[in-house]
Amino acid sequence: MAMTHEVFNQVPPLVDYDTADEPALLDGLQREGAGWAAAEIHELGRLSGTHEAQEWGRLANEHKPVLRTHDRYGHRIDEVEFHPAWHELMNVAVTHGLHGAPWASSRPGAHVARTAKFYTWRADAGHGCPISMTYASVPALRQNPDLAAQYEPLLTESTYDYGLRAPLTKTALLAGMSMTEKQGGSDVRANTTRATPTSDGTYRLVGHKWFTSAPMCDVFLTLAQTDAGVTCFLVPRVLPDGSLNSLRLMRLKDKLGNHSNASSEIEYENAVAHRVGDEGRGVRTIIEMVNMTRLDCVIGAASGMRHGLVTATHHAVHRQAFGKYLVDQPLMRNVLADLAVESEAATTVMMRLAGATDRSVRGDESETAFKRLALAVTKYWVCKRAPAHAAEALECLGGNGYVEESGMPRLFRESPLNGIWEGSGNVAALDVLRAMLKEPHVIDVFFDEIASASGADHCLDRAVQQAKDSLTDLETIEIRARRVVEHLALTLQASLLVKHGHPAVADAFCATRLAGDWGHAYGTLPPGLDLSPIIERATPKV
Repeated sequence: MAMTHEVFNQVPPLVDYDTADEPALLDGLQREGAGWAAAEIHELGRLSGTHEAQEWGRLANEHKPVLRTHDRYGHRIDEVEFHPAWHELMNVAVTHGLHGAPWASSRPGAHVARTAKFYTWRADAGHGCPISMTYASVPALRQNPDLAAQYEPLLTESTYDYGLRAPLTKTALLAGMSMTEKQGGSDVRANTTRATPTSDGTYRLVGHKWFTSAPMCDVFLTLAQTDAGVTCFLVPRVLPDGSLNSLRLMRLKDKLGNHSNASSEIEYENAVAHRVGDEGRGVRTIIEMVNMTRLDCVIGAASGMRHGLVTATHHAVHRQAFGKYLVDQPLMRNVLADLAVESEAATTVMMRLAGATDRSVRGDESETAFKRLALAVTKYWVCKRAPAHAAEALECLGGNGYVEESGMPRLFRESPLNGIWEGSGNVAALDVLRAMLKEPHVIDVFFDEIASASGADHCLDRAVQQAKDSLTDLETIEIRARRVVEHLALTLQASLLVKHGHPAVADAFCATRLAGDWGHAYGTLPPGLDLSPIIERATPKV
């Protein structure tokens, strides 16, 4: 067969690079007290950048989990089958301590190191769900010291022990959470699942859950009604005698993305459950778990931004059009730099929240107050920015970016998830207002943080005053909640970049996000900004 064409001007695969080799991440690691973990984070980053790890992610998403409700004889088994690539991904995540490991460490910065690892390990987003829930389950479980004494050592053990067996017979456990119901969604007080106490101190649950992700976890934190109101429970998948608990998997959700992760609808048929916390205090008991998973929403969104950014810059460095490499074309440079500014702002605030989380766990009340408001603010804004960022990064690859083999469509499908998980935009924005109403001191702590950058940039100083002014009109504040939270998020990001970021990144952020010299799409930075160092910081070293 005659040759019809020669393949050239094609971008080489983005493989064999270190996903942790990122200035904003590494600077934040040092600043927030976990510089000691740099070597292990680079180790994970090099693994994340391999062809093998990327193939695990591809295969786990192309071969979706399959629900097997019964075996060949008709026995109920309620199992989900995963492709072997899923287990490879899970094994890496658990053995590197991305799940509950920080709770077993007394070393300052342990939660910061875990944040950096979770951000760096980006071969697949779906398997991060059970990893995140396991991490978040520990502080909630501590509301029942007896249960925590039994289960916490297994939830923090860095061994991946897959399979349905009695939890206390396993070497390590994974935890999930199961809260929302058909009629309520985020309004968990509308739940109808009922919990009835028994003579042996356990409860029996009857009801349903509309969204239970990772149903092959070993234990679940769930909410059910008692006579006292909504209460939190621990529900094991397998009972001590080895029999399955009466937790029935009805079907798996057919989702926009997150295909590697099984999300299920379940029904409780007198399922055995152990109470966690006081009756009627279930929302308060589980809220710390929700806050921890909100941090992971920020991590996931920021990590996705970085992944899209380095894919776009790698493409631009190697692809020519109209006689120049794309990275040398002025308008493409504007797009890449704008994407980089957004990504660095997200990573920088993520690391600040990781530090606040670590210090809050260790009893720092000021950091706890800062995290209470800043986490809800950041969860709203960074997760909202992710889909548009992914779309623009995809477009940098042109038609090639729209093809599944590029990996960009999968990134795009994942991008809305973190904005929905643990409270959609309205829920997050209203939680900010709730925090300010119930705990007014968190506002002062939040603005004290920003005040440390006072005088460094006049756009920031003006924006801070505008943010404060926006809080004074209480009559209209609810309808303005998204705008208020957006303003708070931008001033927080700007203050951190001014204090800790590269000057070119900080200048570009303040000139556009705060001063308004910016269009409605990425790639509308004004002339006069120094784009070279911004793009250089965003280009992967392959």
